[in-house]
Amino acid sequence: MAGRGWHATRTTLTAVNGTTLIGLLIALGTGTRVRRGRHGVLIAENFRFRMPAGSCFTVGSVIITNRPAEWLLAEERARLFTHESRHASQYAFFGPFFWPAYWIACGWSIALTTSYGVRNWFEKNAGLADGHYPEELPLRPWILKMFGREDGRTTPPGT
Repeated sequence: MAGRGWHATRTTLTAVNGTTLIGLLIALGTGTRVRRGRHGVLIAENFRFRMPAGSCFTVGSVIITNRPAEWLLAEERARLFTHESRHASQYAFFGPFFWPAYWIACGWSIALTTSYGVRNWFEKNAGLADGHYPEELPLRPWILKMFGREDGRTTPPGT
């Protein structure tokens, strides 16, 4: 994981670009309790809504989870915490443009596979396995036909 200097920079950038404020407003509006996490991120715990799917999602430097903060901070979920922290870094870079870019990447991934994450650059960059996504899924049949790959492989033979 990046050093303390990057964590402070990321926290500052997500504060300045307004994405952390949006994350805090979501937490406030949904009645979650916000706690300090590690590496400059905040954790909004016990999110009560079913959307989005999954145990947590990130907005700015706020990780919103449907579990207690201790669950996310436990050593056995260090990789998941790292995955969500990488999303905070993406927010630092993209700011509010993260949302349309992320949804376009979701659409691209769904068009190619059955998952919004597998071919999504943002999820791949955050670490698919760390976020509990499959690392590979077959391409949809129409894609395979378009490129003459009837065998279902997504990489050239022999690789």
